[in-house]
Amino acid sequence: MATDFRDLRVWEEAMVLAEQVYQLVQGFPADERYGLVSQLKRAVVSVPSCIAEGNARGSVKDYLRFLAMAAGSLAEVQTQVLLALRLGFVEPAQVDACLARHRSVSMLLHAMRRSLQRGSASAMQRPHSPLPAPHSRL
Repeated sequence: MATDFRDLRVWEEAMVLAEQVYQLVQGFPADERYGLVSQLKRAVVSVPSCIAEGNARGSVKDYLRFLAMAAGSLAEVQTQVLLALRLGFVEPAQVDACLARHRSVSMLLHAMRRSLQRGSASAMQRPHSPLPAPHSRL
């Protein structure tokens, strides 16, 4: 595991996606400020935030839980960007750029989750020490 979340490529890509979404919503109608704009910003900020928080946790189980939350937020972002396109708030070219970055983050996140799950499973299957465990005399 990386000791600093800022060293993770998936975190960096998620940060770039967040920047793209913030630029994207600048062209939304003013009456969407507290609607779709707010929802999109919250969801996209959650992705790198969950990656960072999971990395800071002390267990693989917690890390995986936070990565699952990041994946959920990423799905929200995709849905909301597609809705913005359907509502005519953005141009298809803008959406294509966001969705390309979304795919990149999604693939990296999936690979990271799979790697952590494999590492966790193999740690559970390792043989225990051939030495006996100490016993208490209490």
